[in-house]
Amino acid sequence: MAKYSNEFKMMIILEYLDGKSGYKTLARKYGVKADTQIRNWVKSYEKYGVKGVFRKKSKEVYPVQFKLDVLSFMKRTGTSLNETALHFGLTNPPMISSWNKKFLEGGAEALDQPRGRPPMTDKAKNVKSTRTTSENEMTREQTLERENELLRLEVAYLKKLKAFQMDPDGYLEKHKQRYHTNSKKNSD
Repeated sequence: MAKYSNEFKMMIILEYLDGKSGYKTLARKYGVKADTQIRNWVKSYEKYGVKGVFRKKSKEVYPVQFKLDVLSFMKRTGTSLNETALHFGLTNPPMISSWNKKFLEGGAEALDQPRGRPPMTDKAKNVKSTRTTSENEMTREQTLERENELLRLEVAYLKKLKAFQMDPDGYLEKHKQRYHTNSKKNSD
């Protein structure tokens, strides 16, 4: 559950925008641990409106390539988690840290693994006890297809990284519009 309600965040944002109080004053007044939290809410609100502040009800699934692009952007530009999240329209900056940790530990493949346990249907529950270990394992062909897909992702990532290193400003300008339109589609 979120620590602060959406209504609470909006009340503080609107009070700040009225110009009567600063970040630190509002943090003390309402018991928010850090004034940077309020600053992030205000920046998100200014850039994306109410949707930028409110937590999403459903878990959003991001493609591996998007995660790699976010990590690459953050590494090359040296922006903070909050600035990167704001740039890509993400409302949960610590999620980027999680992606980075997974990538460092297991590469692009680790970014493709869904979180949590998949739901189990009644049919699967009944069949579970009768399965053999060979059915649980992927066939050689499936393993090779999976490996090929991961190599394609890695090559695409390295190409983008090289293009970014050669001309960071040109690369960001070229891809800026794509991320903003994608983030708007994801938040609908």
